[in-house]
Amino acid sequence: MGSRRLSGAPASALSTNEGKDQMRKLINSTYISLDGVIESPQDWPSIGPGRGDEGDRMQEELLLGCDALLMGRRTYEVFAAVWPMRAGDPSSDHINSMRKYVVSSTLTDAEWNNTTVIEGDPVAEIKRLKDEPGDDIVQYGFGELSHTMLRHGLLDELRLWVYPLFIGTGEAADLLHRATPTTLFELTDVAKLDNGIVVLTYAVDGAVQAA
Repeated sequence: MGSRRLSGAPASALSTNEGKDQMRKLINSTYISLDGVIESPQDWPSIGPGRGDEGDRMQEELLLGCDALLMGRRTYEVFAAVWPMRAGDPSSDHINSMRKYVVSSTLTDAEWNNTTVIEGDPVAEIKRLKDEPGDDIVQYGFGELSHTMLRHGLLDELRLWVYPLFIGTGEAADLLHRATPTTLFELTDVAKLDNGIVVLTYAVDGAVQAA
């Protein structure tokens, strides 16, 4: 199955997993350094043998608990160049077969299997997707799309994988920070991995009203 495009189209059955009473959650999982860098974590200095067994288990558990993947164009280009070449393990098989949505006004050829291009209003389409029956939705990395979802109350959970290092270089676009409404988060879980990474899981409480 190839790609589709959404541009203000009527709602459709975006997931076949029915029977959930509550709205599916949108979960963001992001790697971040101690000095706030989130760009190109694959190029960061090694701090040990990968994430370790516990980190791998946590990432696989998150992925397998979701049946849709949401991406901006940059994440799509990175993922689509790697994941289709992998197979034979639960994570690879799941991510390649699951429904994928990429927000882009310029992408015309989404070749990754089961990928839909959202070229219209992403807020309206993501709201529609969250209202559909199914498992949770995952997004990796915290770019402009993530901040848009935060501003519109669409992000439900944030998982920050805090790496014990300073990158020491980078521009404003490489950092987590963007201009966005002040937002409260509730810490719901903390996990410390053997290599020093700390995974902080937050529920999004919502924007703080100006006084």
